[in-house]
Amino acid sequence: MELGAFSVSLAVKDIHASKAFYEKLGFASTMGGPTSNWLIMKNGLVVIGLFQGMFDKNILTFNPGWDQDVKQVNPFTDVRELQKSLKAQGVALMSEADETTTGPASFMLADPDGNPILVDQHR
Repeated sequence: MELGAFSVSLAVKDIHASKAFYEKLGFASTMGGPTSNWLIMKNGLVVIGLFQGMFDKNILTFNPGWDQDVKQVNPFTDVRELQKSLKAQGVALMSEADETTTGPASFMLADPDGNPILVDQHR
C-alpha cells in the first residue's frame, strides 16, 4: 500500500515560538505561514506541519500523489482506493472520504494506541 509523502502534523500552542525552535534544528518554511496559523517546514526529507488552533493532538499524515519534495507522483493510488482496501481489512475509520467523488479527499483512522492518522489527498 503506497500512502504517499509522510509528515508529522504538530498541534502547537504558539506557532511563532514553534517556528523559531524548529528553525534552530535546521528546518525551513516551505508552505503556509504563521498568519494563517499553519506552516509546513522541511529539513532534508523530513517534513513537519505546525498547526495552531486547528486540532488537539499531533497527527501522522500521509499525502497520496506527492513525494517528500512536494512533487506530484504519477501514477498514485487514490485516497478512496486506499480507504476501500483498509475497510476490506476490517480497519475502523474515524472519518471517510466520499467514494462517489474524485480529486481531493481525506479519511482518518487511529492506530491501536489512539494516535490519529490522516490520509489527505490534495489533487
